[in-house]
Amino acid sequence: MNRRGFIQNTAAAAALVGFSNIAFSSNLAEAKPSNSAKFKLKYAPGIGSFSELAGKDPVEVIKFCADQGFRAMFDNGLPGRSTADQDKIVAELTRQNMDMGPFVLYADFSKESMVLKDPAVREMLVKKVNEGVELFKRTGVKCALMVPGRYNERMAWDYQTANVIDIMRELSEIAEKGGLTIVLEPLNKRDHPGLFLTGIPQTYAICRAVNSPACKIVDDMYHQQITEGNIIPNIDAAWSEIAAFHIGDNPGRKEPGTGEINYLNAFKHISEKGYNGVLCMEHGNSINGKEGELALIEAYRKADNF
Repeated sequence: MNRRGFIQNTAAAAALVGFSNIAFSSNLAEAKPSNSAKFKLKYAPGIGSFSELAGKDPVEVIKFCADQGFRAMFDNGLPGRSTADQDKIVAELTRQNMDMGPFVLYADFSKESMVLKDPAVREMLVKKVNEGVELFKRTGVKCALMVPGRYNERMAWDYQTANVIDIMRELSEIAEKGGLTIVLEPLNKRDHPGLFLTGIPQTYAICRAVNSPACKIVDDMYHQQITEGNIIPNIDAAWSEIAAFHIGDNPGRKEPGTGEINYLNAFKHISEKGYNGVLCMEHGNSINGKEGELALIEAYRKADNF
């Protein structure tokens, strides 16, 4: 269903598009207009976050999100879109004065890659970063997400760490010259067993060793809560190397307020530190359908009320 058709056929959605925020009755059956202010932080819905309310056309989704007060978007699959679609997305983001969060440049969870001294792997990764630089030059989307892949069960851990640092130094040099920033994402080993990069402290140490403005961290607070917790202290400890955030409550990886993470306090802390980057809403919804998408907006209004 496209955005125009939904507006014509649903009175609640007509009210929703007319105002930037929604106040809900207890059962979410009724929607009435409320505050139209932009969000304080740049929470970034995915292109598919509002398929029931806004449809699947990326341009219409961006318009809808801007109407609701969001100041950014993210699209992990941006590199795989056609040039025409990329251009349309960027043009609408520019028109709405919205930012775009990191796109996924390399994240193969099935292979050992950066932990190895393998010329073929090096060649592949260098090619990927060069492609990321070209995408940045054409679209202006600055952050490219990379995951170092699996660890090797036969090699000493410190050698693997050194190999990751060595290849990231080379990749970061290419990225920095091209204006791109690589953000490394640690992922929890409960959901993604066997990966090399699992924690914020580990990623911080690697970024400090690489010592490049083009090698930073994307702090996924869902993964961090599972792996090491202490979200605010770890944000402070790794602050110099954090370039982006991912959001998801735990357990369940749904919107803020559905799990144990106090996102109101976390967002307040991030805001007080002067962060002006993107926080990607990389999670599902706790409620299906249109009601779930309305609840998603309300959850961020509550978490942004600091």
